[in-house]
Amino acid sequence: MKKRVFSGIQPTGRSHIGNYLGAMKHWANDQREFENFFCIVDLHALTVPQDPAELRAATREMAAMLIAVGLDPRYCHIFVQSHVAAHSQMAWLLNCFTPLGWLERMTQYKDKAQKQVSVMAGLLGYPVLMAGDILLYHTHYVPVGDDQKQHVELARDIAQSFNARFGDVFTVPEVVIPPVGARIMNLSEPTKKMSKSDDDLNSTILLLDTPDAIRRKLMRATTDSERSILFDENRPGIYNLLTLYELFTGEPRAAIESRFAGKGYGDLKKGLAEVVIEGLRPLQARYAELTRDPATLDTILRDSAERCAVIAEKTLTDVQHVIGLR
Repeated sequence: MKKRVFSGIQPTGRSHIGNYLGAMKHWANDQREFENFFCIVDLHALTVPQDPAELRAATREMAAMLIAVGLDPRYCHIFVQSHVAAHSQMAWLLNCFTPLGWLERMTQYKDKAQKQVSVMAGLLGYPVLMAGDILLYHTHYVPVGDDQKQHVELARDIAQSFNARFGDVFTVPEVVIPPVGARIMNLSEPTKKMSKSDDDLNSTILLLDTPDAIRRKLMRATTDSERSILFDENRPGIYNLLTLYELFTGEPRAAIESRFAGKGYGDLKKGLAEVVIEGLRPLQARYAELTRDPATLDTILRDSAERCAVIAEKTLTDVQHVIGLR
């Protein structure tokens, strides 16, 4: 029996190369090795205000993007979180067994709460919903970026605490962080992670950016005052650009350094722009094809949700039974 992998991605915001290189590309490469659950987490998106029509459109667009990057519905489950009712039900049950202190120490909660005038309960409970997402499918591995590692560790704590009280109900998941490119950095401020929500449009390369936009953004990317082009983590601007070149081409680092030896930053940026443009071209073509056929997308999402519901409801029933609800 294959090990199970669960990955969640929010539908809101436009996907960028950090999402692709840090997560989506790995999902596509590993989809036949594991039984994969790729969940569009629209319930998580509700922790900030959403326009209903825009949320529905964004959810379908994210489904198209996941397939466009190479996920194949024949080998993995691509579904919408709210389409499987067990996710909401499990979140409530787990909330009743999760200490408040565990949630209040979550770094993302503290950071986001400071930026909001009124903090909704959903923001505090976000990690419990995420834990339910993972535990419903007896997930073995959860590939995430560094910023989500703490949430998966919370899911482990919840599973272990629950199992200690009620028996081996949950599979305790493991965190998996890709060794290279897990954190693609902001082009303008390379000490910050690239983000969907950044107000600076030049800081992020979107997966649907035009070739001209990609060239323009990379030519404006922050570097430093030195001249050598080397993989040096103490030089975040150049290191980020070289990491992007490495991930899009698959070339060894020594070969990349040799390619740009004696050349200037402009040469690196121009060369990187071309490999990014070519790397995204098949993805963009497939996305355009899928968005012209929404009925096919809806069928894929419906069929996958039905299959996932069978698995999720079995776990939910097990939990309900051991705590006395059945």
